[in-house]
Amino acid sequence: MGAQRASTLLNLAGDHMLKLAGQFQRLIAICIRHPGGTANLALLGLVIALTLGSVYASVRLIEWTGAFYSAIEKIDGPAILTQIGVFAVIVGLNSARHLLAEYLRKILEIRWRQALTEKAIALWTADKAYWHMANADDDRVDNPDQRIAEDCRLFVRGVLSEALDLISRVVGLFSFVAVLWALSDFPLNLAPLGIDIEIPHYMVWAAFLYVAISSVVTHFLGKPLKPLFAAQQHREADFRYAMARWRSNFDEVALANGEEAEVRLFRQRFGALAQNWRRLIRREFVLGSFTYPFNHSVLRIPLFVALPGYIGGHVAFGGLMQLSNAFSQVVTTLSWFIFSYRDLADLVATAARLDDFMENARRRAQTPSAITHLDRAKSLQLTGLRLRTPDHRHLLDIPQLSVRPGECVWLKGASGIGKSTLMRAIAGYWPHGEGEVDRPREGWMFLPQVTYLPLGSLEEAVAYPACVNDIGPEVIKTLLTEVGLAHRLGAGGVSVVDAGLSGGEQQRLALARLLAHGPRWAMLDEATSALDAASEAQLLHHLRERLPDTAFIIIAHRPPQALGDVRAIDLDVARDDAVAA
Repeated sequence: MGAQRASTLLNLAGDHMLKLAGQFQRLIAICIRHPGGTANLALLGLVIALTLGSVYASVRLIEWTGAFYSAIEKIDGPAILTQIGVFAVIVGLNSARHLLAEYLRKILEIRWRQALTEKAIALWTADKAYWHMANADDDRVDNPDQRIAEDCRLFVRGVLSEALDLISRVVGLFSFVAVLWALSDFPLNLAPLGIDIEIPHYMVWAAFLYVAISSVVTHFLGKPLKPLFAAQQHREADFRYAMARWRSNFDEVALANGEEAEVRLFRQRFGALAQNWRRLIRREFVLGSFTYPFNHSVLRIPLFVALPGYIGGHVAFGGLMQLSNAFSQVVTTLSWFIFSYRDLADLVATAARLDDFMENARRRAQTPSAITHLDRAKSLQLTGLRLRTPDHRHLLDIPQLSVRPGECVWLKGASGIGKSTLMRAIAGYWPHGEGEVDRPREGWMFLPQVTYLPLGSLEEAVAYPACVNDIGPEVIKTLLTEVGLAHRLGAGGVSVVDAGLSGGEQQRLALARLLAHGPRWAMLDEATSALDAASEAQLLHHLRERLPDTAFIIIAHRPPQALGDVRAIDLDVARDDAVAA
């Protein structure tokens, strides 16, 4: 049983390592394959070469240590001054190398971060993946903005820092072991302990044994850190999201006198954050109870280990200091895992979150739908369309519906029957249902109930999703005047999000956006519900005048006025007929 359990644990550990390696491989491949990847690889090679220069500098310092302390032991003034000069040259050149390596590493860091960020955004926005992820029934990704903005930065910084450190340590290990092997050419005699054994080059074996035992202890104490780091990032993001959501709904909270409720929510989110933080720092305390003494003794232990050679007369005082320095270099190089354990745990948690986000985005972008979408027809044709909620609750059945180019259609029906869902289905991203939607591919524009205000100026909001120059600044100003927003012009650098537009003003802006783009097909979902009847009629009349060939599909509870001939379709009747059938 014990052997079987050990085998199972080894298999699980192997699977976990393979999964981890796959996550890192996928993320690093994105950085390398990004445009400019060849130049970035050359930059990485230069950074590695400069980083490896630290190994040469350390070897030279080991040699310098022996020469310097030998000069001190001999009280040789000129030699001491010479060695001080040598030390200054080594430190000066090594500092220049380090600064240049750090500068180039940071250039590479921002380039790789850009590559990861662009890939993450591309996956998130492709085929409405962001919408499917936000509305998923299961395996929902929390705080995707944090994954893109924060985890891309943390991953690139962590992987470059730790990888460069590991490469320099692996290369340095061979150099330092060779130096230590050559210096410790005397055996350790255990005869004083009653053991008739001599261990040749004992300082080399002592370094490996010392670090091996310390690494096992470090991993045992620090293993719980990874899930705690992941949970902490999750709690931090939840707290930030609650604050940001309140900031975008100040009016609603103020009118409801909801300050106490918001404060209560903030306290709940921060309480969860603080609770996990306490678990995290307790585990860090346990790990630190071993790693802190290790870190602060690693430069002294070598001296103690080398003392038998000095006491036995195998080395002089300068040789003792040189041996101590070489042993320290070997131990600190081997101790990379111990020194970096906390950062590695954080990096592994970040890689897992980021890779999970990207894989989820890829999967959601391919969300299957039983609704067939075609672009063969010159008019809008709905055939056998049945819409459901994600939990399979029935919404709408539309056996047949046709809208001709240039026609005005009013879709009416009770609240909650699925009128807004119908717009999503026609737009092409509602997956729950069946039937066929055949419509022209180009020339569509959809205005939802809530007007989206992008970050930027009023003019940029009108041009969205195009640019102001695509429409023309003067054209946009004219359109804003036509829809009754002339008083909002000249707001300077104030973002439209912070301009305090009323609900009616936001809808006027959306109609200006519609006029700016001049689509052949326009579907409006309660797009004038915040306007009074007279203003609504005036604006709809203006829409029809300016866009005489556009087909308007209006979802509204009240009949649209001043649009000319309007064909009314009662979705309640279609729904009732379908239920009766």
